[in-house]
Amino acid sequence: MLKVFLVEDSSPLRQRIIAMVESIEGVELGGVAEESQAALDGIKATHAEAVIVDLRLTGDSGLEVIAGIQRERLPVVTIVLTNYSDAAFRNACRSAGADFFFDKTTEYELARATIERLARARLTNANAI
Repeated sequence: MLKVFLVEDSSPLRQRIIAMVESIEGVELGGVAEESQAALDGIKATHAEAVIVDLRLTGDSGLEVIAGIQRERLPVVTIVLTNYSDAAFRNACRSAGADFFFDKTTEYELARATIERLARARLTNANAI
């Protein structure tokens, strides 16, 4: 199972993303947070393997989550899923260490397909051991 941690402060969007994550075979939702420090604590506590993070969070930014993941060298795949998707945001996330970047409005299904691909790869690697 691929354990995913979600960092999203909008309740309606959080529920939509949770439903999407829980519908993917081989994926388990490890936890949810609305701000960066709670996210970093949760990622470590749940041993998440992937993180879905929005850029705009309660009181801070998803960039702080990405920076914390890099600073603490947490072994997770970082997926940015946001409505703030212009080139400057994409470049900032890439520079901070994000592995994937998707627009919630136009690339939601691509984000889902990427998570499915990560889950299949995790399952294949687990079966190889």
